[in-house]
Amino acid sequence: MLGDTHDHLPHLKKAVKVLNREAADLYLHTGDYISPFVIPILATLNGKVHGVIGNNDGDHVLLRQRCSETSTVTIAGSFSEFHTDGVRIALLHGHEGAILDVLIESGLYDVVVHGHSHRAGIAEKGPTLVINPGEVCGYLTGSSTCAMYDTEHREGRIIRI
Repeated sequence: MLGDTHDHLPHLKKAVKVLNREAADLYLHTGDYISPFVIPILATLNGKVHGVIGNNDGDHVLLRQRCSETSTVTIAGSFSEFHTDGVRIALLHGHEGAILDVLIESGLYDVVVHGHSHRAGIAEKGPTLVINPGEVCGYLTGSSTCAMYDTEHREGRIIRI
């Protein structure tokens, strides 16, 4: 999982190397790609990349066009929900706090993945695990991070890039 890349290509390339070494076949992006030129780099991940739009993503059409030029990267919109390995996952950027809170409190999801705050963290809220992979860019916190979630053991962890 990664997000808030904010056009920081050197950190994004490092994150791709780390995730390709450590992760399996599905990668989630919490939004704020910023420019479409990050999409080809995301396409070098060893699996499918599924993302959502963030509040700083301007040209949604061009972002999706760049995704269509790959066979592995998709952007769903502002929200996505899906099941993988028996785990119900909600994915959103998280800039609309009330919506984020409702999704977490609903109990409908095993995992809620979001970004926006740039603060990496993993927390349990009732039956729901909440994961924020932090920021790839490192602009706000000074720390470039991403996250992993093990569907078998149902555990998440933050990774420094």
